[in-house]
Amino acid sequence: MSWLTPEIIDVLIACIKAIVVMLAVVVSGALLSFIERRLLGLWQDRYGPNRVGPFGMFQLGADMVKMFFKEDWTPPFADKVVFTLAPVIAMSALLIAFSVIPITPSWGVADLNIGILFFFAMAGLSVYAVLFAGWSSNNKFALLGSLRASAQTVSYEVFLALSLMGIVAQVGSFNMRDIVDYQAQHLWFIIPQFFGFCTFFIAGVAVTHRHPFDQPEAEQELADGYHIEYAGMKWGMFFVGEYIGIVMISALLVTLFFGGWHGPFGILPSLSFLWFALKTAFFIMIFILLRASIPRPRYDQVMAFSWKFCLPLTLINLLVTGAVVLASAQ
Repeated sequence: MSWLTPEIIDVLIACIKAIVVMLAVVVSGALLSFIERRLLGLWQDRYGPNRVGPFGMFQLGADMVKMFFKEDWTPPFADKVVFTLAPVIAMSALLIAFSVIPITPSWGVADLNIGILFFFAMAGLSVYAVLFAGWSSNNKFALLGSLRASAQTVSYEVFLALSLMGIVAQVGSFNMRDIVDYQAQHLWFIIPQFFGFCTFFIAGVAVTHRHPFDQPEAEQELADGYHIEYAGMKWGMFFVGEYIGIVMISALLVTLFFGGWHGPFGILPSLSFLWFALKTAFFIMIFILLRASIPRPRYDQVMAFSWKFCLPLTLINLLVTGAVVLASAQ
């Protein structure tokens, strides 16, 4: 066909990749909610979901059916337009941010030279979604939760970005594929950038509002926080978005600090997707283990920890990395 030029074929392939990755991320986020409940039951010496299907395997399907048939209710006192846009912005920002993460040498939605900057630009949109949700709900608990979430996210995103500047200084690129290729030829960055890894992981848990940094959604204090007024699919988008955030931060940890799709010592390079999936699953389990084992601190302790511990650690790591890069360049 005359219209099927190489350029159009490239566009079609890119669209197919984007759809496949988007569906895989959404499905993995939904599936992770069931996996978390089973793992929490195992680690806390209880059964977990065990009624719907063998070993509770159909519980996720039952939850999805229940969510689909719940009334899509908007409070009469809410700002309806902003109230509806908030979960859409939250989900869209996460999916777009995921598009710059390379999964294998040939699979990835976008290969941008400014991949890290693009990720932070899209991840920053989630702050607006949370603020919109809390403000438009016209509920004091929702507003307080959104203010907590925005302050916590903005604070920890500073360290999330600073912890990666050492990697950017060593590689000389913001492109995530370049970072993965650099680790294939040198050490994985978990060794030379260990302090950067620590601050990135801590900040990653905080920006996803996961336990023990789940103060914006603390049921005992804020009655579920900024999405207290949401129901049905709107609430489901926030719920699944939280698990997509876990998958995204875990995939970033693998990409930036653990060699991406490469196996240890170059073992079995043909199994690139399997290596990436296994390493990502490991960090997802760490996220779940934190929920099962660590108590929630006070909100003022969380904010003080960010500026009194994370900031000095990231600055020291950045200064040491800069000195090493300058010394090696001479």
